[in-house]
Amino acid sequence: MLRFASSPTSDMHISTLRVALLNYIVSKQKNEGLIVRIEDTDTEKNIEAKEQEILDILSLFGIEYSQVAYQSQNSRFYTAMALQLIHEKKAFSCFCSPEWIEKKLQESKKANKPYRYDGACENLPAELVIDNTNPFKVRIKEPQNKNPNNIDSFVIMKEDKTPTTDFRCAIDDMLSDISMVIRTKEHIDSTPKQEHIRASLNYDKQIKYVHLPAIDNDYSVKWLLEEGYLPEAISNYLISIGNKPQKEIFTSNEAIEWFDLEKISDSPASFDIDKLKHINKEHLKHLDPKELSRYVGFADEEIGELAKLYLTEVATTKELRGKIKSIFAPKNIPSELKKQADLMVQAVKNAPYFDQYDQFENHIISELGIDKGSFVKVFSLLLTGVDSSANISQLYKYLKNYIGEIIK
Repeated sequence: MLRFASSPTSDMHISTLRVALLNYIVSKQKNEGLIVRIEDTDTEKNIEAKEQEILDILSLFGIEYSQVAYQSQNSRFYTAMALQLIHEKKAFSCFCSPEWIEKKLQESKKANKPYRYDGACENLPAELVIDNTNPFKVRIKEPQNKNPNNIDSFVIMKEDKTPTTDFRCAIDDMLSDISMVIRTKEHIDSTPKQEHIRASLNYDKQIKYVHLPAIDNDYSVKWLLEEGYLPEAISNYLISIGNKPQKEIFTSNEAIEWFDLEKISDSPASFDIDKLKHINKEHLKHLDPKELSRYVGFADEEIGELAKLYLTEVATTKELRGKIKSIFAPKNIPSELKKQADLMVQAVKNAPYFDQYDQFENHIISELGIDKGSFVKVFSLLLTGVDSSANISQLYKYLKNYIGEIIK
């Protein structure tokens, strides 16, 4: 079983989405379930509806999961297992004040040594613990064997008796029978602590940890979507980072066939927005025209084909929407061409339907008695708002059913 953990306290960013994508791919490769764990225990920081937003983003990106677990539902287990550790003398009550700990921390810094809890409360007599009315934390005893990770007797329950992040995660992974944890390197120092917690609880299953290097420019997923980047393109790029895919453009499901977690580069990666634009443009080119048209406010194959013409200039659905919107918007015609434009509007309104651009062009030229150059100049302005003859016959091909709506 694999798990993807996310907190409903802020927007999801691409580094977190990358973790979700890679957990999904590996779960499919291993034919194991994927649990989505909502880490909702920090009630003061939780944002209303943010947990649903997390699930909606996962759905949008095609990330399938077997169940959703809420960390807040495991509170009784955290308390029970902390008591078990205390009963087995593997944990103890610590009455050291925050001020005392801070003093020791500063002394360690001055001595240029890492801070380690000195065990001041570890062997207090039982009567001093029972009768002590001061606030206390619960610390798990440091490992008895050789400790290369420099783990001291660290806190597992705070003074308000809420569990620390490491204690919660260690127990959650144990309860969910997790076999592999894929997460970012910022959590690497937590791994030996969580392993020690489970070992102290006599849980002997080994969990494999994979820590992904950091990504610079950690954009918000919502922002990228709002800017017009397709989920397929964002996934494509995130899976490619630090990897050598078989081809440049692919889907997440295609990646399941060749992705190798062991081959991801260990070096930090930079999120290149220009690279994403290129990948996004390629995915837009491959979209079904009618589906593409929906991104620009239509449900028309012809409009989708029209939008593809603009992919030489733009790379996102937001930019495409702007291009299409400008066609249907009122046009600013230069004053010196206003009279000729008004005459052309009338001629277009009175013209029969022409399937072919050449027939339409010849009809309007004949009706107005103008040359081709004048026609193209004015018609381009009326059609697109830009004085350009480029692709005007193709534009007509895809807009002929909307001419009356556009030129008015």
